[in-house]
Amino acid sequence: MRRPSLQSLTTSIFLMGMFVASPCGPSTNVRAAGEATALESNRPDAAQKTSPQTSNVKKRGRVRIATLGPRSPSVDADAEPQKSVSQIITHWTREFSQVLPDRPDLIVVPEICDAVAGLSRDKRREYYHVRKDQVRDFFAKVAAENHCYIVYSATREMDDGTWRNSSVLIDRQGKIVGVYNKNHVTIGERTESGILYGREAPVFECDFGRVAFAICFDLNFDELRLKYVKARPDLIVFSSVYHGGLMQAYWAYSCRAHFVAAISGLPCEVRNPLGEVVASSTNYFDYVVADVNLDCRLAHLDYNWSRLRDLKNKYGPRVKISDPGFLGSVLISSEDEKIAVDEMIAEFHIELLDDYMARALAHRHKAGNME
Repeated sequence: MRRPSLQSLTTSIFLMGMFVASPCGPSTNVRAAGEATALESNRPDAAQKTSPQTSNVKKRGRVRIATLGPRSPSVDADAEPQKSVSQIITHWTREFSQVLPDRPDLIVVPEICDAVAGLSRDKRREYYHVRKDQVRDFFAKVAAENHCYIVYSATREMDDGTWRNSSVLIDRQGKIVGVYNKNHVTIGERTESGILYGREAPVFECDFGRVAFAICFDLNFDELRLKYVKARPDLIVFSSVYHGGLMQAYWAYSCRAHFVAAISGLPCEVRNPLGEVVASSTNYFDYVVADVNLDCRLAHLDYNWSRLRDLKNKYGPRVKISDPGFLGSVLISSEDEKIAVDEMIAEFHIELLDDYMARALAHRHKAGNME
């Protein structure tokens, strides 16, 4: 079991007192299985509810994430490629030593993390041909020795001689879980470096939750983002040399997922599904380690006011309801070791944000409701 974070990453609200329901109409909670729940006006009292079925281990929960953003090291342009490989491994040995004492579950590094600055295209290709999988295998060794997942983000040559810009997910035993190939490479990457566009947007199962990936220029394209909106990962891992600005928060909120960014030479941040920064590197330290709770869901306040109050009254500190203000939505997180947030939500018939928006859109198109 993970120890609690020293500093709470979100603000809990108690939702006490009298609340007025939205005048927009009665509420029907549309669950994933399609089951309609009681209307707000005739919802069963808390005393009539049955306790949710509990399990010994939740599928999602707390995960400790380390994200690092060092700049690529420079080497002598005339150095032998194997010497450059050794320097890169020494570089990442030093970088990893900053976060490994915190025993993270996941370590994220920037895009093309083993690139060597200052090389010509031909010298760079020569370096990659000598490097092969040496740096990846070093990352795998670190993952196995420290029982953590690590993301290895790098330019890779395929068996057919073509190239990809990829993020490789390595598990706690040092084995490859899967590979994401950058879907939206820049024009320069394709024309000057020969890197092909990736096609797939896989979501990988880890022991702490479901993980998706984006790399740098990807963040500008709805084509990829909307795939993740549909896939519903718990965490999006963003390795980059570009920050993305407001797009990070937009991706986190629209995908209803936590978002971790590792960016070379720029702030490395962890965001919750509200888009809020919950941890960041600084000008003094190019890394940050943070505990986040993936067992969470977004709900709109409409029709949920009294339900949220009842939820908090029953579970107290075992549930956190975080309000960013102005958005009209809150983040519900289960702090209970055994009871998942989905069980809490089902128990109190809380309508999730996506369900509410779908219901509102359907109501707009209902016969007689549009001018």
